[in-house]
Amino acid sequence: MTAQSIQLKELTDEEAMNLTGANDANMRLLSKILGTEISYRNNQLFLKDADEEQINEASEILQKLMPLLEKGKGIAETDILYAARMIHNHEEFEFDDFGNMIVGRTVGGKAIVPKTKGQKAFAKAMDENPVVFAIGPAGTGKTYLAVVKAVSALKKAEVKRIVLTRPAVEAGENLGFLPGDLKEKVDPYLTPLYDALYDTLGVEQTERLIERKVIEIAPLAYMRGRTLNDAYVILDEAQNTTASQMKMFLTRLGFQSHMVITGDVTQIDLDHRTESGLIQAERVLKDVSDIAVLTLTADDVVRHPLVQKIIEAYEKEAERETEKDKKKYR
Repeated sequence: MTAQSIQLKELTDEEAMNLTGANDANMRLLSKILGTEISYRNNQLFLKDADEEQINEASEILQKLMPLLEKGKGIAETDILYAARMIHNHEEFEFDDFGNMIVGRTVGGKAIVPKTKGQKAFAKAMDENPVVFAIGPAGTGKTYLAVVKAVSALKKAEVKRIVLTRPAVEAGENLGFLPGDLKEKVDPYLTPLYDALYDTLGVEQTERLIERKVIEIAPLAYMRGRTLNDAYVILDEAQNTTASQMKMFLTRLGFQSHMVITGDVTQIDLDHRTESGLIQAERVLKDVSDIAVLTLTADDVVRHPLVQKIIEAYEKEAERETEKDKKKYR
């Protein structure tokens, strides 16, 4: 057995620890990705029985990760996975491009930045367009980044309030079947929105702003007949809107307002005979100026690595089903 080595620049103890990860977790992940045993020692990366392709890919991944180390940042598993995917797909990217775009900050002051090219495009679109659609699978940061952007706009006094809404459709249920008052009925459906609010404002300030109606949380049905001026309005889980609901929502747009619509068209809970308002809106509005329609993919997933594999497996299955349908009607 032979080991090839890749010489790195001289790393501090902290940089070496950030590179290898807790209990060498990053090295084990890199080994799994490249299919060869990888270890770090004395500013060198050792690859056991590696071929030229594996060595080159490891070198390219390290080249992308080094700027993070130089800035004193830790390297997460998602960073390694993203670098490996982009390099495997021969796509250009730099982590610095993401770090230079601050979407907002946590309640503790930590910068919240995009982590993928898709997330960066989404953040840029929110800066440049009054209406933005972000369509993609779970784990791509659609809802989180939208809420962070809304809070940032509120803090800068660009808007006077935040309105968070979603259709109350979940596995065939609706609000009428749930106990409690309006807030108690809606809250279980809005947990991801609350999580982002708590991260950026803290629990106490979030609750105060809700009490003062600066942050309003309501089901989509309660948007009818309103005009939302000076507001940042987020429609989450938009795949579960009907066409008429989506049109109703979009026409609530007021002056000095922004709308962000997020959804995953692979997780529609509507009756199968009803077309999703999100799918129709994507088709109808894609060429309208000042409306951006962004599609995020499995490459933008920043959750557990297995989530990306699950999404890709379902996408392949969907493609097979589509091909079956095409053959059936030929």
